[in-house]
Amino acid sequence: MSESANWDWDTKEKLVANINDWKKKFIDIRELTPSDDGEKIAAVVQPEKGRFTTCVNSDVWGETFERVYSLKFNPDNQLISSTYRDYIWALAVDHEMWEETFDFIWNLTLTQDGKGIAVNIKRDPHLGAALNGQVWENLYIDARHLAVSPDGQKTASCIQIQPMKTLDIFTYQKGIWTVAVDGTPWDKKFWSIWGPVFSPDSNHVAACVRTGFAQYNIAVDGNTWEGPFGLVWEPIFKPNSNDVIAPIRTPKGTTLAMNGKPIWGFFFNVWRQRFSPDGQKLAAVVVPAFSRWTIAVDGTPWGTTFSDAVLSPVFSPNNKRVAAVVKDNNRWLVAIDGTPWAEKFDNVWDPVFSPDSNTVIAKAERNGKFYIVVDGKVGKKGYEYLWNPVFSSDGKKLLIRCVDGGKYYRKVIPINEI
Repeated sequence: MSESANWDWDTKEKLVANINDWKKKFIDIRELTPSDDGEKIAAVVQPEKGRFTTCVNSDVWGETFERVYSLKFNPDNQLISSTYRDYIWALAVDHEMWEETFDFIWNLTLTQDGKGIAVNIKRDPHLGAALNGQVWENLYIDARHLAVSPDGQKTASCIQIQPMKTLDIFTYQKGIWTVAVDGTPWDKKFWSIWGPVFSPDSNHVAACVRTGFAQYNIAVDGNTWEGPFGLVWEPIFKPNSNDVIAPIRTPKGTTLAMNGKPIWGFFFNVWRQRFSPDGQKLAAVVVPAFSRWTIAVDGTPWGTTFSDAVLSPVFSPNNKRVAAVVKDNNRWLVAIDGTPWAEKFDNVWDPVFSPDSNTVIAKAERNGKFYIVVDGKVGKKGYEYLWNPVFSSDGKKLLIRCVDGGKYYRKVIPINEI
């Protein structure tokens, strides 16, 4: 049973908070953030000049800080925030502060089940990561990017392991970057490294690496593919396996490779690869002709191309359909299996399939208002702001989290009434 099955799907409309009252009470309001089930709305508020705190459903935290950032709700509807006061950074969970404090924290990330919290951290002069308040034993000169394992037990980050003076190209060319998993670095060093990702079983990490002048590769647990390549893009693991898929650039063009071997034909560019839920199909953004973008599924591109951009492919739950946000002639829209919607917008967010895969919805912006679009048809109601709608488990209703008339509402609307 999905988590959303336990939400309230019977109450048609609930006024959760009057944001107009908040605007009268506070100097500033930032980062409006609803919980997944829509029952709570939080924001960073400024009750007095230079002091910030959080407000949840009109309840204001009594403590104030010089900065508050990165609001997130976990599945238990606890509010997580990064706070800064008296030169100290800390995390708060429902206003309970972590005992551990830091000189800086960033890349706040929840574990896959939403129960754990990971961050990159700095304890001057060293950097690393922490998971649920537990800091790596080993810290480093620099740390960038943060990955959390699917089981929620491990963290990985790209770390600078070798010091380097300004313009010291000789040290740089020997390699100064690698990946550390729970603070333990790989044996091998690289010119640069980015995009770490864990395997489904949480036992392996893959990342993009630079190994020389115009030489790039994919490293898995520190071991590179047979290469190098002219360029690489972020890898992913195939579901339920340790096979790694990544775009590589070769003299023939750009293609997708698995474990270093091309598995598709060649294009001008390939990236943002995604597997279907069952792991049997693979889709990616491709450029089959110069400055023409589209989606390819298992290496076969859609017949329709677009002039400006194509974002990440989204598979339907039944693995048979693919949708993507596309930009054509400076207007945003959604295309499904190569067929674009007729309606175009100023902005569109990732499409969402219904549980039975038959209906596609998307949040879209037009002329400063936000709408729900169902199978290409624009909803009757425009909102001041709107978060991504959520299908009920039977696909017959949508949970709408919205700001309308300066008030935040939680609404449940039948899909045929949108």
